[in-house]
Amino acid sequence: MTIADLLKKKTTLSFEVFPPKDWVPLDGIRQTISKLCGFGPDFFSCTFGAGGTGRGRNVEVCDIINESGNIVVPHLTCIGSSRDEIREIVQGYVDRKIVNLLALRGDFPAGQDYTGGDFAHADGLIAFLRSEFPGLCIGASGYPEKHIGAVSMESDIGYLRSKQDSGADFVMTQLCYDTVAFERFLERIRGAGVTIPVVAGVMPVLTYDSTIRMTVSNGCSVPAGLAAVLGRYQNDPAGLAMAGVEYTVGLIHGLVAAGANGLHLYSLNKWEKVAAILEAARLDIREKY
Repeated sequence: MTIADLLKKKTTLSFEVFPPKDWVPLDGIRQTISKLCGFGPDFFSCTFGAGGTGRGRNVEVCDIINESGNIVVPHLTCIGSSRDEIREIVQGYVDRKIVNLLALRGDFPAGQDYTGGDFAHADGLIAFLRSEFPGLCIGASGYPEKHIGAVSMESDIGYLRSKQDSGADFVMTQLCYDTVAFERFLERIRGAGVTIPVVAGVMPVLTYDSTIRMTVSNGCSVPAGLAAVLGRYQNDPAGLAMAGVEYTVGLIHGLVAAGANGLHLYSLNKWEKVAAILEAARLDIREKY
């Protein structure tokens, strides 16, 4: 089943995992996927690897997800890849009966400000995929608070509209801790003619350092409520872990209320943390699925 078809029927729940390093056994990611399956996800996504690396392990993890009986959505970037290489990669997914992809430009390698491949932006990659593989369901990235490299929110929304017009079927967003900003993002993209469903990316609040690092590196805001949590528990990891669960549960409710068509939790391959959040939230939100 395609993600687009699922989103027509329900508010989806899904998880992102990433390929472990080459020297790390796959037992840990197998356990993570198995444990998260207990929450009845609609699909899993698997990242492509920083700078286009880790492709082999991406396929291995996709196979594990397939074996678990779940829908898999591989990430695909155009960093360092020619049209022929992308065609070969995607054909490999199709041969595995994978019909959903998340098409991204990807992060530039350190010290580089270009993709080094045949496509400079995700809309070109999406158009190519739509032409070469018309049966695919293609997801595109969205940025509720603007991509860090975009000159303005208006231009960033224009890029999102271009991704839709190039053939994207749904949007999966970057993390956003500000539900008011997320709601405003939805209003603005709908006003700009972006009509495809939007799945909200949810980054759990786990530790002080990781939360600050993720917000700064992605140009995302730290709203007052989250700042208060981080300030109060900056030197109390156990207290922050508990408060982080509470904040993330509130974020989940807020994103659904704002109009998200789905929730995509970045698991960071740490199923215990995600399980604690979903256990705290599930009595309220499961009725929405």
